Amino acid sequence: MGKKLEVRDLCVSFRTDAGSVQAVRGISFDLEQGRTLAIVGESGSGKSVTSKAIMGILPGNARVEGGQILYDGTDLLKMTEKEWCSVRGKRIAMIFQDPLSCLNPVMRVGNQIAEAVRLGNGRQNRVQARRRAVELMAEVGIPEPERRFYQYPFQMSGGMRQRIAIAIALASSAEILICDEPTTALDVTIQAQILELINRLKRERRLSVIFITHDLGVVANVADDIAVMYAGKIVEQGTAEDIFYDPRHPYTWALLSSMPDLNTTERLESIPGTPPNLMHPPRGDAFASRNRYALEIDFEQQPPMFEISSTHRAATWLLHPQAPKMERPAIISHRIASMKEGGTAHG
Repeated sequence: MGKKLEVRDLCVSFRTDAGSVQAVRGISFDLEQGRTLAIVGESGSGKSVTSKAIMGILPGNARVEGGQILYDGTDLLKMTEKEWCSVRGKRIAMIFQDPLSCLNPVMRVGNQIAEAVRLGNGRQNRVQARRRAVELMAEVGIPEPERRFYQYPFQMSGGMRQRIAIAIALASSAEILICDEPTTALDVTIQAQILELINRLKRERRLSVIFITHDLGVVANVADDIAVMYAGKIVEQGTAEDIFYDPRHPYTWALLSSMPDLNTTERLESIPGTPPNLMHPPRGDAFASRNRYALEIDFEQQPPMFEISSTHRAATWLLHPQAPKMERPAIISHRIASMKEGGTAHG
């Protein structure tokens, strides 16, 4: 499998009245053909900023300070707006967190899908676009698509609106699908249905998917690869098996500790403190002040990425050969045993 997308040392900042916010601070990752990469982290970690940089829809006060975003070898950051229009929505599509805010409230949902069909393929007339829109509505699991074609977004449930948003994203021949927390506003039953739908469409269309979320539990059966982000940096990345069964960064431990499962009976752990102010990023490891396992060097120097295996890396001084040997927290060992027993992680 080849690399569909390569992000290299991407840096993004935001200009504000109070100063410059360093939202993304030199991240790199690859998206492989036909695989799902989950980018996981707390609010403000830089996940959505990364996805908007890939789509070329950063707000006006944002500035890409450096790096590359290579799509099939072409650097998207060097494209003109006209060139972007041949990629955005046609080759790289996006599903947003709140479908009600991205759908036109005064336009019938079927017409919104048909419009996307015609934008993706200008050779289709209105009748052909309408027919294709009905097919897409059926493909994403909307019952009675011919009737629902004429409904407005407010007449649909949150789950149905999200299916409409997915249909719009798939109206063209997209090869990469970016899902920016697409299940956050949904109840757990509908959430599972949307995740299964995205998984099925990925398999059938051989899509490459970037899945943005703050919840590791959501991607347990969806992701092939996971990048854990904190304070604008990727602190650990590997396959889903690496992250769930052999986590190495204390921040990943904290995320796993706060994730409930069917066997949870004790109070869930929370992560103490708050993320750092990225107008003035800390000198050392950004997670040090919240990390009960922090070493003195964590407050002085940023850790490099240590290679654990050919697929697994983590940026923590605990992996340095001279670091004191640290046992994995008991709750993490318990969670790993529970997941292996239940087959929770993607296999």
